[in-house]
Amino acid sequence: MKSILTVFMPFGAIALVLAILLFASASSVIAEDSSPGKESKSVEANSVAPFNVLLGRWVRPDGGYQLVVKSIETKGKLDAMYANPNILPFSKAEASLDGKTIKVFLELRAGGYNGSTYTLTYDPLRDVLKGVYFQAVAQEQYEIFFERVKSGTI
Repeated sequence: MKSILTVFMPFGAIALVLAILLFASASSVIAEDSSPGKESKSVEANSVAPFNVLLGRWVRPDGGYQLVVKSIETKGKLDAMYANPNILPFSKAEASLDGKTIKVFLELRAGGYNGSTYTLTYDPLRDVLKGVYFQAVAQEQYEIFFERVKSGTI
């Protein structure tokens, strides 16, 4: 009569091989799901999401000055431009969160603006960007706001 050990030894070897394959397969799935690329993309998307409300065309009703936010990059960097009426690039355009409040800082260095800035806060109830415009040449500050341009206007 054969011993129990010799009868079940082949099954034990098969079970061991299956366990190794199962472990290797599970490890590669875990490695894929926690890869830095996937994690950074979701973190990147989450860091930009609150600022999506800024996308679009905005106008200052007191003079027709326009702000266009074309896209938002990681860490709140804005791809934006200014028109008065000529199109000018911002030397700095960024959004940040202060708690749940969206803040926007814009700096102009082109076209004679020499460091003029907008320091704005997004008001979700009125759908406006409001704050202070610092006119660097005249060294004066103005309380201003931008309204969102609804599609089909201007």
